[in-house]
Amino acid sequence: MTRIVLVDDHAIVRRGLRGILEENPGFQVVGEAGDWGELRRVLRESAVDVVVLDIGLPGRSGIEIVQSLAEEHPTVKVLMLSIYPEDQYGLRALKSGAAGYLNKSSAPEELVRAVETVASGRKYVSGALAQALVDNLTGAADEAPHERLSNREFQTLCLIAQGKRLADIAETLALSPKTVSVYRARILEKMGLANNAELTHYALKNRLVE
Repeated sequence: MTRIVLVDDHAIVRRGLRGILEENPGFQVVGEAGDWGELRRVLRESAVDVVVLDIGLPGRSGIEIVQSLAEEHPTVKVLMLSIYPEDQYGLRALKSGAAGYLNKSSAPEELVRAVETVASGRKYVSGALAQALVDNLTGAADEAPHERLSNREFQTLCLIAQGKRLADIAETLALSPKTVSVYRARILEKMGLANNAELTHYALKNRLVE
């Protein structure tokens, strides 16, 4: 029996995922969480094999949670689930320690297959992510400017591009506004951009935000 925890800040999404997964007799959903704090509580109370984790969470992002899980619960496998394209976020997720990455628009059968794959100790990658991995390994693709960013900087970039104010971003990331301003300055410098308008245009053009 594969024991699963669902992590998404939308209860309706968790309910849908639970319905799909519990149709499989080999799966048991042992808990749900909306953020890192709730996930830690579930992990203290239950034995878990796989965490199905949304990338966009309040406070600590999915990418940061993957890194924390690798340190605190190394036997737990993480399947990252996101609305964002595999070729933009999947590689970053795998580098951070995720065992797989799946787009939320995927068919229910693919979700089941992905959970089975990571639970068995293998990596799950879609066709788009497999191509991105090949390009990365062979050097076929030039490094995009946003790939130079740290995970925190990348998360800040996406929030700015979504029109969030620095104060709101600071609250979301549990940081001080001053720290967020430092991240913003680093992002603009690393990416060769002049202001938030150029940053937002870049993010939309490269499908980093919806």
